[in-house]
This record gives sequence, structure tokens and C-alpha cells, in this order.
Amino acid sequence: MKLKEKLKNLGPGILVTAAFIGPGTITTCTLTGAGFGYALLWGLVFSVLATIVLQEMTARLGIIGQKGLGEALRHQFRNPFLKLMAIVLVLSAILIGNAAYETGNILGASLGMIEVTGISTVDLGGGEIQIWGPVIGLIAFALLVMGSYKSLERILIALVLLMSISFISTMIIIGPDLLPILKGMFVPSLPAESVYMLIGLIGTTVVPYNLFLHASVVREKWSKKEDLSTARTDLFFSVILGGVISMSIVITSAAAFFGTGAEIKGASDLASQLKPLLGDWAGIIMSVGLFAAGISSAITAPLAAAYATAGILGWKVDLKSFKFKAVWMLILLIGIVFSAIGFSPIKAIVFAQIANGILLPVIAIYLLLIMNSKKVLGEHRNKIVQNIIGAIVVCIMIGLGIKSILHVAGVF
Repeated sequence: MKLKEKLKNLGPGILVTAAFIGPGTITTCTLTGAGFGYALLWGLVFSVLATIVLQEMTARLGIIGQKGLGEALRHQFRNPFLKLMAIVLVLSAILIGNAAYETGNILGASLGMIEVTGISTVDLGGGEIQIWGPVIGLIAFALLVMGSYKSLERILIALVLLMSISFISTMIIIGPDLLPILKGMFVPSLPAESVYMLIGLIGTTVVPYNLFLHASVVREKWSKKEDLSTARTDLFFSVILGGVISMSIVITSAAAFFGTGAEIKGASDLASQLKPLLGDWAGIIMSVGLFAAGISSAITAPLAAAYATAGILGWKVDLKSFKFKAVWMLILLIGIVFSAIGFSPIKAIVFAQIANGILLPVIAIYLLLIMNSKKVLGEHRNKIVQNIIGAIVVCIMIGLGIKSILHVAGVF
């Protein structure tokens, strides 16, 4: 199959990109650039490579093994206690974590609309509510309730392309120097007090729930081993594009604000403070990108939670299944309610950080075990080189996970 034809088959990989490029990623990249310049770009290069390594394994699991990751994990544990612990861990991290992050996704998309319209709240007589949160949530609900994977795929491709145009064009307009960018990408450095920002960059790119999401959606799109090459092209293109989007935000923020002393607290500040530098259009473009990032993640986070839950509990994995719909509706509803009242679910997010810090290395280890199963994957099981690369990624993830947990616990 020619490259042009493969690019026409883009889909599951784009869902991965749509999921990890959310408001949290944009905010983290913005703060990274403003605080540390180009110094941590190498962290994004590593994140992209790690994402490709792990998600390529889930692509093989979905296409060759015809299993979602949740389903494969459920079959991996034979001991009832271990199986129960795995179910509790996955459900805790995915359901509670995604519910917390969904609020951020919806609020992030709302920030883009507030920047463009200048309207944020409406008075209902008994008090004010955030108007755009429920609106964004209802848009996401309408898109998900269609129950068609192909329709969602086309919508998310459009949103990712919109993000790409918005953030990459803003970077080009600001005109950064190329040599310091290349140095930041390929010469690792760790400025003082930057370790947790590095963890944030990696943590917003290598996302545990994407491992569940990708394995399930490739299985829906492809079923023959001949499709594996197309799936890899889809994955490589999509994740690299996501990495370029993230880097463009870091670069824009670094070029505009690093060393200036400007107070940048998040992505909305980046959009508003670029206006004097680049004019109204730059602010509008950034706001559109923020909206696209928020609504694309607002769609994929509930969807990923539903895939993970259905797989680990042995439910039928079907967009039109009542149980499947109930999970994503619950996640979305929590996000809508919390965003409407302006609630920031700090405790839930802290729990999600701890759970994901534990979950990602554990899931990655079991993914490696599954990927070496001749029974599941036959000749497509991991080769030695793939195992070595996967093991290196897992070891780094364990180290970062421990640092993240200790930081959240206040140890250091």
C-alpha cells in the first residue's frame, strides 16, 4: 500500500493524539516554555518515542491478538485476588482519574470560547454558572451518542488538524531561533527545579488510558495481519504530529516569555498575552486551538474509560451497548457538573496522579508480558530489540512514577 493510501486510513492513531493533546498538555507546555525555555524539549522527544513504542504494541495486540488491553489483562491474572486487585486499580485510576481530567478538558475548551466571545457566566437569578462548560459537555455528548466510530474518527481528525494549524502557525509567526531549539531537543539538560515539569511533560504524553483506547479502536478498524503496516503508519504519523504540536506550544511560549518575567499561569494567559506581540489574530488562533484540544479530549477521555471498564470487567465492547454508554455518560456528566459550578476536583486529581503513577509501569510490564505470548500473537510477538526498548521505557516510567508519587505525598 502506498504512503498516500496509508495516510487516507488515518484514524486510531489520531484518537491517541486527540486524547493526549488536551488543556493539561497545553498548560504544561506553556509553563515549560515560559519557565525553562527550550531546555526540556528533549523530554517531549523521549515522550513521543515512548508513546510510539508502547502504542505500537497495543496496535499489534488489537489487530493480531484481536483483544483490547483490558480484556487481555483480565485473562492474564489467574489468581482471583490478583485479578480483583488489577480490576480495582484499573477502575480507580481510569474512572476516577478520567472524571477529574474530564472537568479540565471541558474547562479548557471553555477558556477558548471565553477568549473569543468575552462571555463566561450567565445569571440564573439564584446565582451564576459557567455557561461554556455545559455547552461543551453537551456538544461532546451529542458527538458520542451518535454511536458511530467512523463519525467520531472523522470529527477527531478534523479537530487534530485544527489544533495543528493553530499552534504550529502561531509558532511560525513568532519566528524562533532554530539552533537553540535543536539543542533543546537533542542535548538533555535538567535546569534547577525543572524535574517535576519534565515529569509533567512525559505524563501528559504517555497516558495510561491511551493504551486501552488504542488496542480497542484498532481492533474495530482492522482485523487482518496485513493491516499492521497501515496501523503503524497511522500511529507514527499521528503521534509525531502530536509531538510537533506540543513542541510548538513550548517553543512559542519560550520565544515570547522565557526570561521576560511575564506571569504566565496557563494556556489562557499565553493566548491573551500574545495579543500585544502578534495582534488579535494570534490570540484568536490560540483560542481556537485550545477549544479544539479541549473538546477532542472531552470526547476521548470518556470513550477510553468505557473501553477500559468494558474490557477489564468482561462486558461487550460496543459503542451502542447500554453498559458501555453508561460509563462514558457518567464520566461526561461529572465533567459537565463540575465545570458548570467552577469546581476543581483537586483531591480526585491527586488520587489520579498517584494511581496513574502506579498504573502506567504496571500496565506497561503486563503489556510486555502479553506481547511475548506466542499463544496470543504468534510470530508477531515481541522481538529481542522490542523487549529491550520496551524495558528501558518501563524502567524510566517506574523511576518517574516513584518521583511523582513521592512528590504528591510531600516526601520531596
